[in-house]
Amino acid sequence: MKLTGKVALITGGNSGIGSATAALFASEGAAVVLTGRNPERGEQVAQAIRDDGGEAMFLCSDVRVAYDCRQAIERTLERFGRIDVLFNNAGVFHPKTVPECTEQEWDETIDSSLKGAFLMSKYALPSMIERGSGSIIHTSSGWGVLGGDRAAAYCAAKAGLIVMAKAMAIDHGPDGIRVNCVCPGDVQTPMLPDDAKKRGMQWEDYLAGASERPLGRIGTAEEIARAVLFLASDDASFVTGEALVVDGGGTAG
Repeated sequence: MKLTGKVALITGGNSGIGSATAALFASEGAAVVLTGRNPERGEQVAQAIRDDGGEAMFLCSDVRVAYDCRQAIERTLERFGRIDVLFNNAGVFHPKTVPECTEQEWDETIDSSLKGAFLMSKYALPSMIERGSGSIIHTSSGWGVLGGDRAAAYCAAKAGLIVMAKAMAIDHGPDGIRVNCVCPGDVQTPMLPDDAKKRGMQWEDYLAGASERPLGRIGTAEEIARAVLFLASDDASFVTGEALVVDGGGTAG
């Protein structure tokens, strides 16, 4: 029970890594607040946690909108009185080169990941500073470290999150707040088959690329969630400003 008595706010919490992390956090004793743009799916995730005996609340919220972010923080504080962990996990992916990427797709990608993390952190930090503690985690990517093909906007957003986390760690370490990134590789989430489809690839061919990694497979959302749990918990009490890559060795070569 590594998060007993803690309150965690997770953006993009209605599927994939976000929902897996929410379930794990709840099982470790945290009260969990989920945000996302799909209320039906978000409520299902929150209800599943409650059915398992956990405490969860879903807020329909768009991290690209400052008002929504401020409201999410305020409603969490009204309900629980504190925020111990902020997991900035929301994001989108358009497999496009720079010439192929539209301005709208670029803005959506940057705003969902980078601007969203900025806005949520902006409104969460004052309460964390007041309490003198907190852990903020951004979902970056292995492609935020090395880059990848047909993903210019995504790589830009994810790389920005890594250096943003380092800057925030410097600024807010004296406040007792740790800021880190988790950097997943390919993970079995709804985003992955969608990427394969947009690239015009068969799912089997897409998965075949996993054999080139040292561990020879793609990851699971639960495996990423355990890395996030480490960064959120006191197990990582001396870890800040780091980008923890969890990709089966994909960036090792």
